[in-house]
Amino acid sequence: MVALSRKFCTLRASVFNQIQREGSKSTQIFIPFSQLQQRKILESRLIAVLHECNDLIRIKQVHGHIVRQGLDQCCYVLAKLVRMLTKVGVSMDSYARIVFEQVKQPNPFLWTSLIRGYSLQGPFTESIFLYNCMRKDGTGPVSFTFSALLKSCTAALNIDLGRQIHAQTITIGGFVSDLYVGNTMIDMYVKCGFLDCGRKVFDEMPERDVISWTSLIVAYAKSGDMNTAAGLFDGLPVKDMVAWTAMVTGFAQNARPREALDFFQRMQDVDVLTDEVTLVGAISACAQLGATKYASWICEVAEKSGFEPTNNVVIGSALIDMYSKCGNLEDAYKVFERMKERNVFSYSSMIVGFAMHGCAKAAIQLFEEMVKTEIKPNRVTFIGVLTACSHAGMVQHGKEVFGMMEKCYGVTPSADHYACMVDLLGRAGHLEEALELVRTMPMDSHGGVWGALLGACRIHGNPDIAEIAANHLFELEPNSIGNYILLSNIYALAGRWNDVSRVRKLIRTKGLQKNPGCSWVEGNKGVIHEFFAGEMTHPKSKEIRLALNDLLTRLSFHGYKPNLSCVPYDVSDEEKKRLLMSHSEKLALAFGLLTTGAGCTVRIVKNLRICEDCHSVMCGASHITGRDIIVRDNMRFHHFHKGACSCGNFW
Repeated sequence: MVALSRKFCTLRASVFNQIQREGSKSTQIFIPFSQLQQRKILESRLIAVLHECNDLIRIKQVHGHIVRQGLDQCCYVLAKLVRMLTKVGVSMDSYARIVFEQVKQPNPFLWTSLIRGYSLQGPFTESIFLYNCMRKDGTGPVSFTFSALLKSCTAALNIDLGRQIHAQTITIGGFVSDLYVGNTMIDMYVKCGFLDCGRKVFDEMPERDVISWTSLIVAYAKSGDMNTAAGLFDGLPVKDMVAWTAMVTGFAQNARPREALDFFQRMQDVDVLTDEVTLVGAISACAQLGATKYASWICEVAEKSGFEPTNNVVIGSALIDMYSKCGNLEDAYKVFERMKERNVFSYSSMIVGFAMHGCAKAAIQLFEEMVKTEIKPNRVTFIGVLTACSHAGMVQHGKEVFGMMEKCYGVTPSADHYACMVDLLGRAGHLEEALELVRTMPMDSHGGVWGALLGACRIHGNPDIAEIAANHLFELEPNSIGNYILLSNIYALAGRWNDVSRVRKLIRTKGLQKNPGCSWVEGNKGVIHEFFAGEMTHPKSKEIRLALNDLLTRLSFHGYKPNLSCVPYDVSDEEKKRLLMSHSEKLALAFGLLTTGAGCTVRIVKNLRICEDCHSVMCGASHITGRDIIVRDNMRFHHFHKGACSCGNFW
């Protein structure tokens, strides 16, 4: 690096020495004001013409005109020329470097244009070499010089060099208060993983604009610190669409959908324009929440903002996913059918939607229609098809799809696809085959693969293979309490209470906290009500308990008996019945039946897998009340209708 820098600086130095010798022999030429004015006008016109060039041929034509007009030493015009060469992707080492070498006294802007070119195209170290030569030649940098250098450091994720450039802005002086340099510096620190340093630069800036604020808001959102992001947002004097979008997408990406939708509502209230990115963030939040009220509202906002799903493939695909996750599969398919243009994401979203609702035949049929078009399936498409096969117990068809992924469509199976296959085999009871598949995978298995096997062991009560899967999970995900609880439950179902005690002791030793079962249900006017297992803090708790008791009594007349095996604790039968009654989805069901009108569908979302007892209660409730009940757990959708579930008791 040093050798190359010296070589280039020596070359420049020899050129400048020659210029100085020749300059001492010449006399200054007087240029009349009118000619000077005409020259400035010509320079401005040439810069404007260069700005419109979009290919190398046109740039060369303008360059020829520049030379004929005697402006081959005009740094301002040539700086624009170099910038346009950068824009059209011409290598700095060829054309731009030759143009630069022919200039006798390059000014800071010409130096900076070449530095910028290397910072964008690479190698980024060349931009640093040029800066060293520029300083040795006695040319002072401008703010754009530092912004280009800082962008080079960002591209290379070279924080040490970035700090040296930061120091240069201080030692040279005059750049500490430069807004453009400050914003680029914040971006450099943030993208290099030093958010605290970026915040310090922000705090010390005498002047900030919306870019300064938004850069940090986005950075805190990506780091998961939405509280700090919200604090910065509140302090932002003028909140534009970019800032609002950062908050909406930030909350959505950090699994805080309610806050995301709250910010989106506030954004609409103050009449800030909505773009595609904002809408996708709000749609994602609604999909996480699973609330039909918000789904309809967001669809209306999208259409009013000019993003009708029929004409916008991005919004259309996102809405398909949203409606599917809100339990409205029919509305999802309506969006899909009306789309004038479809891509792999549209098809994949619809296939995954069919899969999570247990409509395996529809998912496979749509896949077969897709492959007849010019659209090629991707990894997500195959995850959807394999999931559909898994939920329907279609083992042979799943094997065939898995086998043709790479052979027919060039999609190499990833660990996620192997997880789907393990789930498919495991659910169907082929635990030994599933274990062998994991052991022979061509890549390292991740937590999803072993988690699928552990879940299958719970379904089929196989504590021996469960131990193997759990031990791998304890290494891969040592702080994931769900794996410990699942193994403990498998031991409990097998009556191995000593092993249950051993696992629970391990949980206590590690200080792990169990995530409580949580369900939420839409009440009147789309208001969402949340329930936690064992908690009766809702204002209507008494009414809910009475309604639930009445429902269970009516169900008992139709043959319902509590499934005590769903309580993995060594306690009395009466205590097990009490614990079962306080499951969050039962509380949500009772509230939904209480507060919604006859004929209305009760929609429940649960953060964990629905247990067999609650599943039985939902089936019975749909029969004796005549109400459709839709439950979305962390595995799939369950549509309960007239005493039967869409999953066919296979989940």
